[in-house]
Amino acid sequence: MIAVAGRKITWTGVMPWLGLVALIATWGRVLSTPVAAVVGLLLAGAVLAAVHHAEVVAHRVGEPFGSLVLAVAVTVIEVALIVSMMASGGGGKAATLARDTVFAAVMITMTGIVGISLLVGVLRRHTVMFNAEGAGGALASVATLATLSLVLPTFTTSRPRHEFSPAQLAFAAVASVALYGLFVLTQTVRHRDYFLPVDRGSGDVIDEQAHAERPSGRATRVSLGLLMVALVGVVGLAKVESPTIESGVASAGFPQAVVGVVIALLVLLPETIAAVRAASRDRLQISLNLALGSALASIGLTIPAIAIASVWLPGPLILGLEPVHLVLLAIAVVVSVLTVVPGRATLLQAGLHLAVFASFLFLAVSP
Repeated sequence: MIAVAGRKITWTGVMPWLGLVALIATWGRVLSTPVAAVVGLLLAGAVLAAVHHAEVVAHRVGEPFGSLVLAVAVTVIEVALIVSMMASGGGGKAATLARDTVFAAVMITMTGIVGISLLVGVLRRHTVMFNAEGAGGALASVATLATLSLVLPTFTTSRPRHEFSPAQLAFAAVASVALYGLFVLTQTVRHRDYFLPVDRGSGDVIDEQAHAERPSGRATRVSLGLLMVALVGVVGLAKVESPTIESGVASAGFPQAVVGVVIALLVLLPETIAAVRAASRDRLQISLNLALGSALASIGLTIPAIAIASVWLPGPLILGLEPVHLVLLAIAVVVSVLTVVPGRATLLQAGLHLAVFASFLFLAVSP
């Protein structure tokens, strides 16, 4: 921490700007190995700074608004990244980019982030508790949106190759926006208490807005601004690193879809770290809000965006999942349902989620 003109400058205040400067300096350039390594370090720093500022905002506005801020902020920038990559990508890569990215985000959040959060929670306490009503509603929304947007195109017959017709794509986009809006209304207004942490002893929900001194309005506005800068840096630097990732994937002989998985992992790092921190504080409901909320935002915002962008983007838009992906999604949904229904979980549930996540990663590399 450094004092300049009476103000304290911290690494969390500096890193977002360093990431943005690095993004401007490297955008559109081919990176050498040393430069790519430096960019990777700045990317990691921007991720940690984003998590810090998201937690400040979350503390000010309370749950579940805090989780919603981070999930939506990351997803909005991620959608912009997907559309820009589709516009600049060629043929086959651009056609499946949205599908691969959204599916990777759903699997990472439902199995990876949830599994790691459960593991951290049960290692601290043998059994973790959460609000089954809120988690169940979020999971049902994810399953419905994923089915409408990623599963149905595999079976429709109006267009070949797992494509929606224009009318079907428009319906999926409107349905995605409507369902996501309905979920946000439920989460933040109608049944906000369903998405608050649960006390282990009494089983009552905990409204953390009533405890601990909240940051000032000025500090919250500063953190919100720095959060936006940090997230632009995170997603932008992930895009800058993508050619290096692509060359590494090609050198290893892995499928092209692995690039989307790696980029999705990088982009979702802020949610992952925030969710794990919440789980370590015995606030697993916040972890589930972040994970399932990110999956919902990824589908609910990406599908409408690409539906609009497809008006001017050349080439086909393939959204339908392949058979192996359909099986993985079905297993993930079933395991998640059996996890959230009781409102509590043990090491077994953590292991099941992580096993499905490991299967997703392995089959992405070796389909």
